[in-house]
Amino acid sequence: LGVVLAPVLIFLFAPGFDGAHGQRELAIGLLRITFPYLLFISLTAFASGLLNTYGQFAVPAFTPVLLNLSLIAATLWVAPRMEEPVYALAWGVFIAGMVQLGFQLPFLMHQGLLPRPRWGWHYPPVRRVMTLMVPTLFGSSVAQVNLLVDTLIASLLAVGSVSWLYYADRLMEFPLGVFGIALSTVILPHLSARHAAADPLRFSQTLDWALRSALLISLPAAVLMGVIAHPLLATLFHGGAFEDHDVTMSAAALSTYGLGLTGFILVKVLVPGYYARQDTRTPVRIGLIAMGANTGVNLILLIPAVQQSLSAPHAFLALSTSLAAYLNALLLYRGLRQADAYRPSPGWPRFLLRMVLANGLIGVGLWWFVPAGPYWVSISGHDRVLALSGVLLAVGLAYPALLLILGVRLRHFRLPSDEAVTSSAETL
Repeated sequence: LGVVLAPVLIFLFAPGFDGAHGQRELAIGLLRITFPYLLFISLTAFASGLLNTYGQFAVPAFTPVLLNLSLIAATLWVAPRMEEPVYALAWGVFIAGMVQLGFQLPFLMHQGLLPRPRWGWHYPPVRRVMTLMVPTLFGSSVAQVNLLVDTLIASLLAVGSVSWLYYADRLMEFPLGVFGIALSTVILPHLSARHAAADPLRFSQTLDWALRSALLISLPAAVLMGVIAHPLLATLFHGGAFEDHDVTMSAAALSTYGLGLTGFILVKVLVPGYYARQDTRTPVRIGLIAMGANTGVNLILLIPAVQQSLSAPHAFLALSTSLAAYLNALLLYRGLRQADAYRPSPGWPRFLLRMVLANGLIGVGLWWFVPAGPYWVSISGHDRVLALSGVLLAVGLAYPALLLILGVRLRHFRLPSDEAVTSSAETL
């Protein structure tokens, strides 16, 4: 259906694409090639869920790398041989879907988990899973739906707005995918086991560990995106058709997406606290509120920006999505507190103060020492890589040193074991 109805989908979700300049036809062609990827990635996600349930985290964690390898191969070897090079990336996505699924099947067979497809709608556990799955799908996709709304509105703005948001989103998704989803994947089995064992203390401590870890990782990443968005984008994408103006416009979006990175990761950490308790409806209700807020703030911020002819109105779309992420996280947190499912461990005020101080100093240092945007597009690509590597290395050394000076220790971030209740958080 997606392949057949591609023109309708493009009309619905990108109404601003100009048919006269070939944007609409190109989008339709790309969608028809990439849409089957949904089938493959859905089966891959199912396989990953089975492996994660049995404690096999490495294979699902590595699987997304295959998509990147496929895209790189398509870019280097297929694109130069095609009349329309962008189609090579679409075929790279399609092939990656099959490769990702095929990669996981042998590991499922080794664990004896490879199921035979059978229709089992009347089997009670299947009906239970289906009942829980429908709201779970929506609750887990609030951020993606908000980004889709951003894309829809961006298609009505200046040519390039969709691409600028896309490049910014790709960078923002890196820490979200690597750390946020990893935390979510790791804690869900722990939370489910502790809820099943009627152990609310360890349930709460697992959530507490995940929240502290999320802040430890997300705050410096957000500072980097907010302060050196221009150097990051210039180093990664500047060149060819991606010109100075594109770097500047994408940097405006990345800076505002970066503001919401902590919110996005906190949502990934808090939602499993509901799913582990088989409460899939509350995240949906909260997600609807966040989506409504995102749309409303989009209009409130964007209309004046367009009327005043501001240079980067698309950045307000990213800003509204970031604000909606924090609203989503705040409501999820409040729900867990009201249900007495989460009790913050002692020491949170001091922990937050230390995080703010460390990341504030990192931000000030970056703002003071890193050259401004024009410098990064004036030097060669090789020099940009060296300069950015030096900046990231300095941050990588300074951040743990600042945490150490401020009294934060690695033992404060150990996942509570099943054998003993960890009380290290009290030392914070």
